[in-house]
Amino acid sequence: MDLAFIARRLDAYERLIRLDKPIGTLLLLWPTLWAVWLASGGWPRFDILLIFVVGTLLMRSAGCAMNDYADRNFDGQVERTRTRPLATGEIPAREALALAAVLASAAFLLVLFLNWLAILLSFVALAITITYPFAKRFFAMPQAYLGVAFGFGIPMAYAAVQFRLPAECWVLFGANLFYAFAYDTEYAMVDRDDDARLGLRTSALTLGRFDVAAVMASYGAMLAILLALGLSLDYAWPYFLGLAVAAGLVAYHWWLIRGRTREGCFRAFMHANWIGAAVLAGIVLAT
Repeated sequence: MDLAFIARRLDAYERLIRLDKPIGTLLLLWPTLWAVWLASGGWPRFDILLIFVVGTLLMRSAGCAMNDYADRNFDGQVERTRTRPLATGEIPAREALALAAVLASAAFLLVLFLNWLAILLSFVALAITITYPFAKRFFAMPQAYLGVAFGFGIPMAYAAVQFRLPAECWVLFGANLFYAFAYDTEYAMVDRDDDARLGLRTSALTLGRFDVAAVMASYGAMLAILLALGLSLDYAWPYFLGLAVAAGLVAYHWWLIRGRTREGCFRAFMHANWIGAAVLAGIVLAT
């Protein structure tokens, strides 16, 4: 048995599903937990919480494997992604697909412990996860598609907890759509030159010189929607304190991306999960 080969392959699998880079999982997890907490009216049941935390990790990992499979012919030509395992040939494409299928299947087994409405929504979530990586081929703003993909834990959480999809569920979904569009546009700004050369479509390219303004407007829309939700449902003051902290973090993002440098935009993306975490902290303290 070649232990060195096994160690290298495991390391490549870890990088393929981004276990070494938890930022994506956190960006997906925080809004899902917004919904779990608000749908539960406070502390959720432990089994529901566990299912959504583990399920988020599994689906994000499956999505990364699927994304790298879709981009395997492009990643080697992009500075930020040229060392990914599929781009370097460390992992065959068929193994990436197989791993994505195993991870998605494991997530589905968890969903089977929920009610039929949540199970039904999981099929929609899977379809979006599979198709998202190909959106940049034909859609001018695939970051909006990502917002749908990264927000689908919200209706699933309400379905699991309340067995219904109330208006506040879709308000949260809308807020997260703007949140995801903002941070993923920051991410796209890092690869602007490479994506333009390869003929790929991103919001950073589509928006042109209005990219920074659009990111700030999207963060502003997220905060405005969450503020309106809190006022309409008369949430306690810690909820609004969380939004105020998030607003301060958004201001810091403007400072980071104002010059459109690769380093600044990447730092903003890596920092974006703290905005969602601040909102979650306010929700938890308020409920």
